[in-house]
Amino acid sequence: MKYNFDKITDRRNTASLKWDIAENELPMWVADMDFCTAPAVIDAIKKRAEHGVYGYNIVPEEWNKSIVGWWKKRHGYAIPADKLIFCTGVVPAISSLVRKLTTPHEYVVVQTPVYNIFFNSIVNNGRRVLEAPLSYDGESYGIDWDDLEKKLAEPETTLMILCNPHNPVGKIWDRETLARIGSLCKKHHVNVLSDEIHCDITEPERGYTPFASASEECAEISVTCISASKAFNLAGLQSAAVFTENEGLFNKVNRALNTDEVAEPNTFAVCATVAAFNEGGEWLDELRKYISDNKKAVKDFIQANLPKIKVVPSEATYLVWLDCNAYSNADMLAETIRKSTGLYLCDGAEYGESGRGFLRMNVACPRKTIADGLARLKKALQNL
Repeated sequence: MKYNFDKITDRRNTASLKWDIAENELPMWVADMDFCTAPAVIDAIKKRAEHGVYGYNIVPEEWNKSIVGWWKKRHGYAIPADKLIFCTGVVPAISSLVRKLTTPHEYVVVQTPVYNIFFNSIVNNGRRVLEAPLSYDGESYGIDWDDLEKKLAEPETTLMILCNPHNPVGKIWDRETLARIGSLCKKHHVNVLSDEIHCDITEPERGYTPFASASEECAEISVTCISASKAFNLAGLQSAAVFTENEGLFNKVNRALNTDEVAEPNTFAVCATVAAFNEGGEWLDELRKYISDNKKAVKDFIQANLPKIKVVPSEATYLVWLDCNAYSNADMLAETIRKSTGLYLCDGAEYGESGRGFLRMNVACPRKTIADGLARLKKALQNL
């Protein structure tokens, strides 16, 4: 490999959300990577920093062009450049749009188990979560179409938040599935807010389908949130983009993000995004292969040493979803593991009731860290 993903970068004492924990603990929970970002991004930030003046910023046309070019080349979809809006993050965008596209006490449908912050964005804004649990056969996940339509048909359901690809289960939704979701939502007058932040972290040779590209109906009823932050480890730069092909929705989105003052970039957000999408492709492809190998290492180790755990097949994201329901105290495993070994994983119950008994492990880290985490996991569970 051209890039060294085995390199250990000490993140302690850097005000890191992930690593600001006890000295003996190993964090494999929150979804940021322990790799330095692509060299092209570092160079772009250094160049901008050397200028020395960090005043108010605008969003230049090159930002739009870099995003449009990346999605056209990598994902075969022509994002309308004039319908792209900068935002300080996918989560701020989701919270802002929940407020703008719904009214208090209405339902917002989510497919659980799903990214836990969706719940915050809904409940904290006075709306109600309506769970449409994914189907699970003990091996993989799908959609319970009857239940999903029942939830969408509720008179007070006005918005669905889609996770594409899906966090935490690592599912890539195919075009047919997305088009069917769009058709049901259109039928029941429900808009779709599609969180596609994990779209670039797929298995090697695997792509993903943007929701808006799946059908004309999907494009008409949807708003999509995207970012370089997951693929290039830029979460701390607060940078994302929001787009829709629907003129009416675009006007609402534009008003919402500007009213909430989350549509202006910090000094480094634009140059980092442009560098990532214009020059980071080779680095990202090597990263995807490295993460895929990490997932395989986790699966092989668990099958050999902890056979009571099922590793759910992961097509995307750098997260591994572990079915631990064979343990009698599955609900307490995350706490037990952390107390006994310092390994910090996410409790599946955070992602909805259907996540109970599961653990989420972040494997976007050097192979040495993976080995340490798996050894701790084995130590914690071997006597249970």
